[in-house]
Amino acid sequence: MMESHDTRRLVAAARAARRKACAPYSRFRVGAALLAANGKVYRGCNIENASYGLTVCAERVAFFNAISAGERRFVAIAIVSTGAATPCGACRQVMAEFAPNLRILVAEAKGRGKVKTFVLDELLPSRFCL
Repeated sequence: MMESHDTRRLVAAARAARRKACAPYSRFRVGAALLAANGKVYRGCNIENASYGLTVCAERVAFFNAISAGERRFVAIAIVSTGAATPCGACRQVMAEFAPNLRILVAEAKGRGKVKTFVLDELLPSRFCL
């Protein structure tokens, strides 16, 4: 279980990542911070494209940054957005592939309100696996 200072640190990293988001079309900025098992944090922000299908979510950017750095074991991810949105289906599937026991922390962009915590099975109970 993560301690509260770890949660605060991870949410703060996601807030910082959100500031780098490239969301000129939707204006819906999202930041993510992924905690690897070794304690290293990898950030990601959403990056939009005029061809919306080419847009990449913050959660997947964080995962891809970590994976490209050689990480394979993950503990938790913090996600910060307006409305404290949970991950989309594509991001949930990536999480299932690389971190089936992942803790997901979701926080509101404005203020320092309550952080909602989920486990992946709550958000993707019948996931596709090989």
